Amino acid sequence: MEIRSINAMRGPNYWSVRRHKLIVMVLDLQEMEELPSNKVDGFYDRLKAMFPGMYEHRCSVGEPGGFFQRVEEGTWMGHIIEHIALEIQTLAGMDVGFGRTRGYGEEGVYNVVFAYMEESVGRYAAKASVDICEALISGEPYDMSEDIQKMRELREADRLGPSTGSIVEEAESRGIPWIRLNKYSLCQLGYGANQKRIQATVTSETSSIGVELACDKEDTKYLLEQAEVEVPRGDIIRRERSLEEACRYVGYPLVIKPIDGNHGRGITVDIQNYDDALVAFRHAKDSSRSGAIIIEKFIVGEDYRLLVINNTLVAAAKRSPAHVVGNGKSTVQELIDEVNSDPRRGYGHEKVLTQITINELTKTIIKDAGYTLEYVLPDGEKLILKDTANLSTGGTAEDVTDIVHPANVSMAERISKIIDLDICGIDIMTTDISKPLSETGGAVLEVNAGPGFRMHLAPTTGLPRNVAAPVIDKLFPIKGDTGRIPIMAITGTNGKTTTSRLLAHIAKMKGYRVGYTTSDGVYIQNRLLMTGDCTGPSSAEFVLKDPTVNFAVLECARGGLLRAGLGFKKCDVAIVTNVAADHLGLKGIHTIEQLAKVKGVVPETVLPDGYAILNADDDLVYDMRRSVDCNVALFSMDENNPRIKALQRLNGITAVYENGYVTICRGEWKMRIMKAELIPLTYGGKATFMIQNVLAAVLAANIQGISNEDIKAALETFIPSAAQTPGRLNLFEFNDFSILLDYAHNAAGMRALQKFTDNLEATVKVGIIAGIGDRRVEDNNEMGSIAAEMFDEIIIRQDKRLRGKTEEELIKMLNDGIKAKNPNKKTTIIPSEKEAITYAVKNAVKGSLIILCSDVIPDALDLVKQFKEQEAKGELVFTD
Repeated sequence: MEIRSINAMRGPNYWSVRRHKLIVMVLDLQEMEELPSNKVDGFYDRLKAMFPGMYEHRCSVGEPGGFFQRVEEGTWMGHIIEHIALEIQTLAGMDVGFGRTRGYGEEGVYNVVFAYMEESVGRYAAKASVDICEALISGEPYDMSEDIQKMRELREADRLGPSTGSIVEEAESRGIPWIRLNKYSLCQLGYGANQKRIQATVTSETSSIGVELACDKEDTKYLLEQAEVEVPRGDIIRRERSLEEACRYVGYPLVIKPIDGNHGRGITVDIQNYDDALVAFRHAKDSSRSGAIIIEKFIVGEDYRLLVINNTLVAAAKRSPAHVVGNGKSTVQELIDEVNSDPRRGYGHEKVLTQITINELTKTIIKDAGYTLEYVLPDGEKLILKDTANLSTGGTAEDVTDIVHPANVSMAERISKIIDLDICGIDIMTTDISKPLSETGGAVLEVNAGPGFRMHLAPTTGLPRNVAAPVIDKLFPIKGDTGRIPIMAITGTNGKTTTSRLLAHIAKMKGYRVGYTTSDGVYIQNRLLMTGDCTGPSSAEFVLKDPTVNFAVLECARGGLLRAGLGFKKCDVAIVTNVAADHLGLKGIHTIEQLAKVKGVVPETVLPDGYAILNADDDLVYDMRRSVDCNVALFSMDENNPRIKALQRLNGITAVYENGYVTICRGEWKMRIMKAELIPLTYGGKATFMIQNVLAAVLAANIQGISNEDIKAALETFIPSAAQTPGRLNLFEFNDFSILLDYAHNAAGMRALQKFTDNLEATVKVGIIAGIGDRRVEDNNEMGSIAAEMFDEIIIRQDKRLRGKTEEELIKMLNDGIKAKNPNKKTTIIPSEKEAITYAVKNAVKGSLIILCSDVIPDALDLVKQFKEQEAKGELVFTD
């Protein structure tokens, strides 16, 4: 078995729109001759023995045991690998269930698709599942324990922590999109200019002064003392020689901790004498960045955490450090093992509780208590195993929110304002949280910025609290605010880039700060910030992350969609310009119907109150209306198209080309925008395919509430040129000839270009064409055939974007197409694009038109511009 490729889908995709995290593995089983599972001796029994949990896999049978039934009957190995990948993730604590295996279009090659929670785990599971399946086929033993542990470690390294994850989940439940900004816990909620940010439980609205105060325990304690908040007596020292005097001042028992510590590091509690204090001081020094150490009175009582969000107490928990209770029979080690056997305990943050690990600190604590791991703990005796009550070290938490005394509630909310924190955790030691601290002798020990939520989200006992909800309430206080910006997504075979640029121009003219992606690059307003083909999810995210953007126009091509999905889950408007044969035979897409299904994913992402704008003149595009869950608007070059008429009778929104006008219709009422021949982009109405692009763009603008007057003004100022539409019908007039530069790169595009150039007057039409390496032979043949119809002379060049083929192969494909159409067509082969253009210009006759079909627009444009500059200077002279 050979894995050809493994890709992660992070957004909607070809396989399933509503599942957003999928691994797609292309698996080549040709060498196995597609050996079905029931033809391998003992395979069925070995699989059942290794994965008893797979009995729950229903598969297509639809009932428990369905998958094993399929295996017994005989199924292909790609299908089995899919289920193994799901099961081993589940065994590693990540319960995923969606999977599909489909043909790739080549015999013995399959697309194996399955869900993942963390991308790194999904990729690992893909490879491991193949290894496991090969071992099962050969009957060799396979130990999965290493794989399971590795996947757990990958998950803990990559996943969002419980606190950040809970906020993100709450945001998702309210329709607020999010993007992870780094490999840690920095996340963006919302898009563009409407975004908010969180990092764990610190938000973009958290006071930096408040965070600094909370990190400085000395200043915090001073402010609280000044505000008459109960805090324990204490002192701060830096040198060991000051320790004895500080201990006398504070009085035993003591707590010693670093002033800038976190997560309980370097803290020692209940110190009863100077010798222990000296050990604790040195331990604290090891964990202190500044060297300052707090010597504080040890307050007797229970450890409580009060969580205050937006100056309101939202949760309280009593925390207990990891411990065991003796039964008079079991050793300390056996008691720890018994506690860890609790199904609620897992590795890291994978479950409600964390397993208790025995490290050097634990061994020291046990030794200081006078015990060893082999000691049998007396019945009922409690042995503390950690020096803090953190859940991450095996501690437990009990929710006590409902019994916190009102005086303590008021105190906590007041502290949050004193320290100036929108989210803060207040650590209190007291014997009874249901009584005021003044009565119990309790005290406030610490105020924490970025407090953990885990103990409140999933306490060991008591009521779980949705503490993420008030965070979102604070960040997005207006009901229904999702932090989104308008997203216009454009797909199709031809016209995507021009439509995207025109729509972005209309929005900019209206006053929006627009970010848009195209096959030429990414633009924020009018600034080109990324170059190249930027039609995939990374480019979309680039725009949606930008805090200056409040309107996004995103060109979405098939390549990025199949490779990694989309960079967004939902959009407001999706435009599908057309579907024609292009890039067939790649990534399992072999027919135009399959290609339409891929592009149909984009309108399927439209929000329910948004619009899918479809080309009513294209059968495959029009059929996409059946799979969308939103409003549908149509555009057509024929106002009498029955599909247009039907939608108009339903009071729908349409855009049509009628009586020479670009017209928007609300129901059957017409609103003429302007004559098509007056729109510069259409070249006096001669470029009919540009009129189609205009219809789609103005329809989207109208739906977004942009007035017809503003749309007209934008159309009048959108000039086809190297600046506004690079590579799209860029016409350069020279003294004796003209050059037309266009990105026509498939048969449909060439046909549209032919229809336009047939209307242009020229003594001779010279075409410069190139084959495309990732097209089929027949596609390049057809490009040559169309060129033979369009041009009086043809120059074939081929020095860029070979994409797996040689220059000679591509030139032959084009030449074969030309000769099949017209064996006598004058054809010159000049592989270098620069030399081909230079040759055409040098040999141009008066009144001729050179039509340059280029797929590397910047280079071709630069060369043509050089010729224009040379002509202006009188230097356009060529010598042999």
